[in-house]
Amino acid sequence: MIFAPKPCAALVLVGLALASTGAQAQNVRLLGDFRDWSSYATTEGSGALCFALSKPKTVDPTPDGYSQAYLYVTHRPAENITNEVNLVAGFTFAPDSPATLSVGSQAFQLFTENDAAWLQDPGQSDALASAIRAGSTLVVEATTDKGIRVTETFSLSGATAASRAIDTGC
Repeated sequence: MIFAPKPCAALVLVGLALASTGAQAQNVRLLGDFRDWSSYATTEGSGALCFALSKPKTVDPTPDGYSQAYLYVTHRPAENITNEVNLVAGFTFAPDSPATLSVGSQAFQLFTENDAAWLQDPGQSDALASAIRAGSTLVVEATTDKGIRVTETFSLSGATAASRAIDTGC
């Protein structure tokens, strides 16, 4: 089953929120910083939206033209969506190239589009969110549009607290 996620303009605003400039940034509210994770709340057309995010600790090798990567866990209560995991990789994926996300011994397949990736099976969202809360490291392996295999490693320190913040924030 292919899941076609709804584009989320609010997640784009996180860059504005992190920079703390511009009128739109005021619409994104920091719920808290938790070690290597942060949580935010905002609203979009359908209502409240809360998300936790982290940046990779390592990117190996760093592709040419790399921009900052982010891993998101998002709740959209009005749409009955919780624990939607999304990766903005910081590079363009090879066309029709899946990525693999691993937490400990658990592996999850992601489908990719441009520089973003989502769970191939959205029915695994809660299992992945539980693995993130219980794990220590998350690893994404993917191929760039230049054919280079890249590994991004994220710390999960603070992920449980960040998850709790979005649970209560939405």
